[in-house]
Amino acid sequence: MRILGIDPGLRTLGWGVIESAGPRIGHVANGLCRSDGDDLAERLLSLFRQLGEVVARHRPDQAAVEQTFVNKDGAGTLKLGQARGIALLVPALAGLPVSEYAPNRVKKTVVGVGHADKAQILHMVRLQLPGCDPAGPDAADALAIAICHAHHGGALRPALRAVRA
Repeated sequence: MRILGIDPGLRTLGWGVIESAGPRIGHVANGLCRSDGDDLAERLLSLFRQLGEVVARHRPDQAAVEQTFVNKDGAGTLKLGQARGIALLVPALAGLPVSEYAPNRVKKTVVGVGHADKAQILHMVRLQLPGCDPAGPDAADALAIAICHAHHGGALRPALRAVRA
């Protein structure tokens, strides 16, 4: 099963694709979508197109997106939510089942503690995906989201898909 992990962000959206076969996982690809444009609509469209290209190129079976936490900056949270909408919409338009995971659950699954920092996530992603060189911290986070899905949600989806058919 091929899983696309997405770490939403308005400036930089991280993505990572892994293969999962039972308890074994392997790195396929990872990268960053950087928004381009002068206003919010152009930036969102830029992310939409870039993520669409990732889905078309790597043909994942499922997608997993990190949930947003609300912070004190309401306007910033709202903008992140709009980028998150793109992260949910693109795989859904491609017909993929999309799961969501809280940041603490992703960290606990990959690192072993729910409040790990980015350096710890990067280190553990590299350990779990030998030979993987994430394009940046957002790509490492996206790979961690995909790994989390492989452990918690990936095994259940084929059965759900069979029931729906």
